[in-house]
Amino acid sequence: MFNSVLLKSKNRPLLLVIISAILYFGFAYSLERTEYLKLVLIYTLLFISFFLLLKNNTKNIKFLTAVAFLFRAIFILAIPNLSQDFYRFIWDGRMILEGFNPYLHTPESFITKAEFPVAQAQELYVGMRELNASHFTNYPPVNQLCFAIAALFAGKSIVGSAMVLRLLIIAADFGTLYFGKKLLEKLKLPVHNILWYILNPFIIIELTGNLHFEGVMIFFLVWSLYLLQSQKWKWAAVIYALSIATKLVPLMFLPLFFWWFYKQRNKINEITTFPLHSVLAQQTPRNVVWTGIMKLVAFYTIVIITTLLLFASFFSTQFIDNYATTVGLWFGNFEFNASIYYLVREIGFLFRGWNEIAIIGKVLPVITILYILFLSLYRKNTDLKKLIIVMLFSFTIYLFLSTTVHPWYIATILILSVFTNYKFPLVWSFMIIFSYLAYANSENTENLWIIGIEYLVVFSIFIWEVFIKKRQSLQ
Repeated sequence: MFNSVLLKSKNRPLLLVIISAILYFGFAYSLERTEYLKLVLIYTLLFISFFLLLKNNTKNIKFLTAVAFLFRAIFILAIPNLSQDFYRFIWDGRMILEGFNPYLHTPESFITKAEFPVAQAQELYVGMRELNASHFTNYPPVNQLCFAIAALFAGKSIVGSAMVLRLLIIAADFGTLYFGKKLLEKLKLPVHNILWYILNPFIIIELTGNLHFEGVMIFFLVWSLYLLQSQKWKWAAVIYALSIATKLVPLMFLPLFFWWFYKQRNKINEITTFPLHSVLAQQTPRNVVWTGIMKLVAFYTIVIITTLLLFASFFSTQFIDNYATTVGLWFGNFEFNASIYYLVREIGFLFRGWNEIAIIGKVLPVITILYILFLSLYRKNTDLKKLIIVMLFSFTIYLFLSTTVHPWYIATILILSVFTNYKFPLVWSFMIIFSYLAYANSENTENLWIIGIEYLVVFSIFIWEVFIKKRQSLQ
């Protein structure tokens, strides 16, 4: 009997893997996003399996890593079923290979004139839908490079293009795993923490499954942070620029580096790596501080110049106008799965009688910027752990104040939480699935009660961890 129980115990992880693989296959190939109950049920079961796998197998990192990439491989031939964005990715990549600047033309501008500049143009236009097709692209140049690679290898096949894009995202996840583990070791944190990201069903489905390039941005961000911790700040700046040029999100973190470079401890650490007779060893504290400031300026300069160079091939006056207009739409026109914004919007309806998004959408980002500046100047982020924590809180506040919070946005705070003790991003990575209820009806209208429940849970965990439990603080 004892052997039977032991056998069952040993076989339990394998059973969970088989069950999860079946669920992922069903998710990838037989699910429509309008099938809301089926979507939530499969996602919930995957999360339960995910937690059970991690519960008793954290020491078996190789096994769980292999399982994580096995699950990704299941999606290899699938067409994304929760997002149509990938159709625009394919369009942009093929436009580049045809010699067009994707930032200067909307798909609609061609189709309405019965012009078809790329292969399968009509099919791609229908797939991305009118809203996406009527706006200029807002995907930065590293994204565009990935799209062009997909066009190069599968220029006449949508499934083939999706496969190439998926392989690029999976490759980025390998990189995140590699540098994430090394960074955890340097920070003296449990290496298995990276599994909360790599094995998470949310990451597998939203990034690998639905082809969102937050995964590539996160790879460069984690790589940059690892280089920064290794005192290779010049290369860290270059890689950080690649992260910005994939998604613009890391731009908001730039002010937070102030204290990391300004601090004297960092300079003292550098001094101890050289012989005592070196010039650095003779520096006065004032010179050490000045050196830190100069390095901060140099870091910013490298980041900015590298980013501008990456955009240079697309540069024109029209590009600037189009790009700024498109990015501005996210703050002044679009609404989805918001929290604080929806509350403020209702107050606006009560007192003004109409939607004040044009005003609120401009005020809330200003509050976010002021909060980030506060964290940058008054919270001494003198080591990488503290720096990552303020990054986590900066982007969390940004999401709380945003007019639009698509599910894949949560990937950034999830990876940052891996290097902290905070778990509210993990909870949010489960709760975010309820935002897809908006697609359960033909009008794509949101159920504010469901959104309220989502944020009630997320805010409760956030308040408990940050203000009540006080497991970790910004001090």
